[in-house]
Amino acid sequence: MLKQSATLAILFTDISGSTSLYESLGDEKAHKLVSTCISALSGVVGDHQGTVIKTIGDGVMSTFVSAEKAIHAAIAMQKALDSLYLVFQEKHVSVNIRIGIHFGPVIKQNYDVFGDAVNVAARMVSLAKPRQILTTQGTIDELPTGFDISIKRVARNTIKGKGGEFSLFEIIWEEKDQTVMLSNDPTIPVIYTRLHLQMGEKELFVDSSRPSIVLGRQAHNDLVVSEVTASRVHARIEYRRGKFILIDQSTNGTCVAMDGKKSSFIHNDEVVLGARGYISLGCEVDATSPQAIHFAYEYKGDKQK
Repeated sequence: MLKQSATLAILFTDISGSTSLYESLGDEKAHKLVSTCISALSGVVGDHQGTVIKTIGDGVMSTFVSAEKAIHAAIAMQKALDSLYLVFQEKHVSVNIRIGIHFGPVIKQNYDVFGDAVNVAARMVSLAKPRQILTTQGTIDELPTGFDISIKRVARNTIKGKGGEFSLFEIIWEEKDQTVMLSNDPTIPVIYTRLHLQMGEKELFVDSSRPSIVLGRQAHNDLVVSEVTASRVHARIEYRRGKFILIDQSTNGTCVAMDGKKSSFIHNDEVVLGARGYISLGCEVDATSPQAIHFAYEYKGDKQK
């Protein structure tokens, strides 16, 4: 087939934490769940006049004739996966996706697309966090006047093989987190203000004034865990918009046990911490272990330590 030039929006999706799905559900159930997700994502592409180019393991690559259609499709994909979670709720599994978009020139050949724009879109999805939609200045420039979806510049980053830094933009698709409850009773604590972490006699806090800490085996970490299964730099905890996020970046993964839920294992992924529970690095321990890192949200009005 002859090569054809075109200018398109390239959209990549990637299912976050698919490896842990196979570990927790088993091959057959996880494959069925991933396949259902891929089918739902592909359906959204068609609903927004896009073209599915290929499915890549646990993701979809698609194209759209305009940046506007691609962004609307990306938001619809995120919402579609939220709906799917209700279907699979009995398995206690949530499925989140990362999305990256870039608008630019491509070469179309044999029902595939090639070119620098494809590489940039792939880089966007690799930088995105679960439930995040990232895009580029090239996409933003193509949006029509009066485009009414919120967009914010979040960072500058490099793209392999390209000189200089590029601005990254996040498409805001979720409603603003409601972390404040209005009340006339000043005795009711209404705002999460910080996360209290404790391991034995060691304790520290994460909040807006100290929005990130690092856990691991090396002495320079904020919380040092002298466990052979812990990596030198094992994980981070970040404060984001009233939530506390655990990000694993280790060899052996991180176990998280939240009150009222079964313990879960994450590896090179992230999870929102619940109100209280405990974390263990590299292996599963019980709550009484000296290596258990206990955490709890503290509210405005709680007694400060």
